[in-house]
Amino acid sequence: MPITQFLNSSEFDSETKRVMGVAFEMARAALQLGNQGNLINERIAKRIIELAKTGELNPDVLCEAVLREFCQHL
Repeated sequence: MPITQFLNSSEFDSETKRVMGVAFEMARAALQLGNQGNLINERIAKRIIELAKTGELNPDVLCEAVLREFCQHL
């Protein structure tokens, strides 16, 4: 599932989109979502996009930040 469907009007260069996509897939794999969890996918994507807008472009850091937030809510 590509993150691009959640970008809406946000404009990023192709490398930033690639990095966000990698982080998105890493987070989905870590949470073992498979092809389910549309609401969760959207929340993961939006958080990654927010972090990327602040300048964070390391997919490991993006993924870890999302996982940390999700684990706090469990």
